[in-house]
Amino acid sequence: MTTSTKSAVSFSAEERAAMKAHAQELKTTARRNPKNAKADGERDVLAKIAEMDESDRVLGERIHTIVKANAPELTPKLWYGMPAYARDGKIVVHFQCAAKFKSRYATLGFSDPARLDDGTVWPVAFALTSLTAEDEARIGELVARAAG
Repeated sequence: MTTSTKSAVSFSAEERAAMKAHAQELKTTARRNPKNAKADGERDVLAKIAEMDESDRVLGERIHTIVKANAPELTPKLWYGMPAYARDGKIVVHFQCAAKFKSRYATLGFSDPARLDDGTVWPVAFALTSLTAEDEARIGELVARAAG
């Protein structure tokens, strides 16, 4: 007799919370006036950043400022409960605080619509623990190119 066992695939509490947050974001977006998307998104992103632990909040505020300065055409919005910035409704760049998944670093990521292609291999995510002026300049260049 053959016995088959299935491993239960289960999401962590943090992953379930992120999925619930995303579902709520979709409902909220559907109810809003599209003409106010940028202002509404800005309020949502700033409120989410304000809720973060101090080290994540400092990084989130800096990333928000860098994105706005280097890619003002991107629309701020929440994505799985974290700050993100979209072009034509598609996420281009996103910030994930360290506390989100109990990580030792925050993450700055670029999604598929980001125009960062460089040959056949290029980075799409960066670990952040703090930001120097040089780091901020590099991120600004990446964001501007991604939004391109």
